[in-house]
Amino acid sequence: MLQAERSKNNPLLLPDPNHPWEAEAAFNGCPVKDGGNYHMVYRALSGPHNIGGVNLKLSTVGCADSPDGESFHSRRQLIVPEQSWEKFGCEDPRVTKIGNEYYIFYTALGEYPFRASGIKVALAKSKDLKNISDKYLITPFNAKAMSLFPEKINDKFMAVFTAHTDSPPARLCLATFENEQDMWSPAFWEKWQENLEDHSLFIKRRMHDHAEIGAPPIKTKDGWLLVFSYIQNYLTPPATFGIEAVLLDLENPYKIIGRTLEPFLVPRENYELHGQVPNIVFPSGALLEGNELKIYYGGADTNCCAASLDASALLKLMKQNGAPIAKLRRYGNNPILAPNTKHAWEDRAVFNPAALYDDGKVHLLYRAMGLDNTSVFGYAKSYDGFKFDDRFPEPAYVPRAKFEQKLNVGGNSGCEDPRLTKISETIYVCYTAYDGKNPPRVALSSISVKDFLVGVWRWSEPVLISPPGVDDKDAALFPEKINGKFGVLHRIGECIFLDFVPDFNFGGEKWLQGNILMRPRPGMWDSIKIGTAAPPLKTPRGWLLLYHGVSEHHKYRVGAALLDLNNPMKVLARTDEPIFEPEMPYEKNGQIPMVVFPCGAVIIDDKLFVYYGGADTVIGVATAKLGEII
Repeated sequence: MLQAERSKNNPLLLPDPNHPWEAEAAFNGCPVKDGGNYHMVYRALSGPHNIGGVNLKLSTVGCADSPDGESFHSRRQLIVPEQSWEKFGCEDPRVTKIGNEYYIFYTALGEYPFRASGIKVALAKSKDLKNISDKYLITPFNAKAMSLFPEKINDKFMAVFTAHTDSPPARLCLATFENEQDMWSPAFWEKWQENLEDHSLFIKRRMHDHAEIGAPPIKTKDGWLLVFSYIQNYLTPPATFGIEAVLLDLENPYKIIGRTLEPFLVPRENYELHGQVPNIVFPSGALLEGNELKIYYGGADTNCCAASLDASALLKLMKQNGAPIAKLRRYGNNPILAPNTKHAWEDRAVFNPAALYDDGKVHLLYRAMGLDNTSVFGYAKSYDGFKFDDRFPEPAYVPRAKFEQKLNVGGNSGCEDPRLTKISETIYVCYTAYDGKNPPRVALSSISVKDFLVGVWRWSEPVLISPPGVDDKDAALFPEKINGKFGVLHRIGECIFLDFVPDFNFGGEKWLQGNILMRPRPGMWDSIKIGTAAPPLKTPRGWLLLYHGVSEHHKYRVGAALLDLNNPMKVLARTDEPIFEPEMPYEKNGQIPMVVFPCGAVIIDDKLFVYYGGADTVIGVATAKLGEII
């Protein structure tokens, strides 16, 4: 990994006891170059200060000039608290010049004791970095570290910042403004917050880590270079601060095209290890001059420092690391199945199909609903995996047991979300049994392969296999025994569980219990809950497990994990990004909007076919080369 080389002149700025307003610290500097001159805004910390009866060290924003970007002089106080929303301090400025105007975003502290509700982004404008012409409160919610892109993108202003920094999980976000006034418009931000996830950049590698915006974006021939702070184990201290970078598409900065996978600068020198807050390097600015990327950062929340990198080597490494994740590609003639108004049992919705590849055909057992909201299973088959012209006119499976009979007239009930698994000469179906009143439970039934293939529906009597009173769903079986036992995946609460059982003789005191296999990851696309999608598929590299993840905004997407062949409790890998998400109108609009929900997947000639429900209304198929996903 590339390592940044520290400036021999570090620290570039130290606290100045001759200036009371910066006597304790001068750090987190952000430079801007104007012609041959350099200016740097920075956070300055005073000695103890009395503000409305509160004694604290007050942060303000200083500014200094330099002929070379390293030796700074003419230090002056530029931004001081004047408004109620910044009464208790102005922190961590980022400056961008567009036209003849300097835009200085900073963190405004409006409440004491400090808390998330009083920590927001503010903006100061200046034409000369000596006088402030205007000030605005920007975000009505907790946020920090905003900076403006140095030019308009698609004729719009764009900013990057960290939202909800002090109420984790924090998110690195983008905001696009039609005009300058939108930046400080409460109406704009209210609408923006409705789709927070759509504005987010997902760069965390682990759920307990934290990321914050560092320097304003820098334009390169390969993309927008964004230097940021990556803090490992932020939620489970001791935390480790490092500096990393991500590369964003020039025309669409929402698209990540490259990134670092480990820090190129961590605390090492005394001026980074000791100070107001020890063991911190925090990026706050950057300049690209020729092939040298110079990064400005705060050391131990006390001083301003700089370090340099070979920009070409960094960009090359980032592009290698940013090789795009494999994605499922939807079939061009989706949906492959839609409600059939000729059949009352499936005239409202058909969705969430189980899939099985046998006898040269793909067999779908899909969830169907009529106007009475009773779920049953329909059947269709295909010779190529795409066209399902052979669709049975009657259900292949209907509610039979008391635990899946409707208790609320007009409410949902029945047999939901099947998963099919062939083990030897038996085909098992796991599904969600729901009576409309009690918590949904996992049910299991089976049929011989011979009967299934000819459409003779002699299913065994269904049995409940999950405990009473527990909301348990998304169950699927491994297609073979592992260490002499059957593997059963299911979801309790927000997590995927895995059980190993010697047989399927459930009841009495014997129910699924299991251990947690995977959890949601705060701050990521699967942050709220996860559940098994299709039954595991065996590959030479491990068990391929597709799963659905739900975000804070209730968007259902699909990811993948790889489990050890001999010990599936060991997760070998898990996608940081989804491999499939709602994009088409039939996935965004329906009974439940913004949903892609697979229950079946098959492998045909090293090609992965994934069958899914779109918006709980129709059925689609998406494919990928198996090797790409693995």
